[in-house]
Amino acid sequence: MKQEIPFNWPHMTGKELHYIAEAHLNGCLAGDGPFTKRCHGWLEQKSGCCKALLTHSCTAALEMAALLLDIQPGDEIIMPSYTFVSTANAFVLRGGVPVFIDIREDTLNLDENLIEAAITSRTRAIVPVHYAGVACEMDTIMEVAERHGLQVVEDAAQGVMATYKGRPLGSIGHLGAYSFHETKNVISGEGGALLVNDPAFALRAEIIREKGTDRSRFFREEVDKYTWQEIGSSFLPGELIAAFLWAQLEEADRITKERLASWRRYHELLAPLEAKGVLRRPIVPETCQHNAHMYYVLLSPEIDRQGILAELKRNDIWSVFHYVPLHSSPAGVRYCRTHGDLGVTARQSEKLIRLPLWIGLSTKQQDRVVEVLCNAIA
Repeated sequence: MKQEIPFNWPHMTGKELHYIAEAHLNGCLAGDGPFTKRCHGWLEQKSGCCKALLTHSCTAALEMAALLLDIQPGDEIIMPSYTFVSTANAFVLRGGVPVFIDIREDTLNLDENLIEAAITSRTRAIVPVHYAGVACEMDTIMEVAERHGLQVVEDAAQGVMATYKGRPLGSIGHLGAYSFHETKNVISGEGGALLVNDPAFALRAEIIREKGTDRSRFFREEVDKYTWQEIGSSFLPGELIAAFLWAQLEEADRITKERLASWRRYHELLAPLEAKGVLRRPIVPETCQHNAHMYYVLLSPEIDRQGILAELKRNDIWSVFHYVPLHSSPAGVRYCRTHGDLGVTARQSEKLIRLPLWIGLSTKQQDRVVEVLCNAIA
């Protein structure tokens, strides 16, 4: 009987349940308790941002960003179509219009050379998405944004512990968003964080996160009572989530190192298939230090992707494709628009397969994945 190889398996460091019990012992289960403060401190120290705020998801962090930018109906936001729905939905909720541009052939990140031509008088922001924890070309993006007076919101959902020219992803734009979903490297089940890099947003970010009130200032004894200041929502997670996350952040360096080891082994094992021209391995520019968030391959056009996935499944290996481009979705057609041809997005999205990758994946399991993949392609 074959042993199943799951696509993902949530990693626990061993301290999560202890910290959850400690949170209960502290008598603090609601948000912004001692563990939340530890997580904020870690994120601020690691990223260099002026303020980090835990959220209940990366989606929530992106929705906070849209509120902070005061997106109004008709405002345009430039982003890739090859991304998760939350990247666009966060701005559509405010009446914004995502404008999709094509991605690069190599990294599958938005093509920074196409941004300027997509800018109109309604453009308010650029949202680069760091696919697979590999950085977008942020220097160019920030230069374009500065020339046109635009804000940059980094969707770094997959980018915790990854860098661009030595700078942590999420810390380069005006705002950044992280995910700690169970499929990410550092996890809390559900969870996320907003990184505030522009100090001008810091106070409003706290207010928006706390239902539109200045409650955080009240607890710091900066005001004698807290009141409703502006629109907001309950974006903060409970303390149990923060306690779980703290156990993960303490081990973030080890987690990254172990994932990178598995990533590099896949990369080595699959080199012969790339040499044969039947697939392409991920490309990581020299300026980027990725975090091994995922390992994917791009199959040659003549290979039937569904057939490959079915063969992997038949051998109890759970492999998946990734995003259906948003511009081709019903809501994408309804709420967004495209600028230029999105041919690279369409082609690459139809060829991509993600392989199992998680802490604890054995070399024997990796050998099995590659063996079945080779046989399926042959």
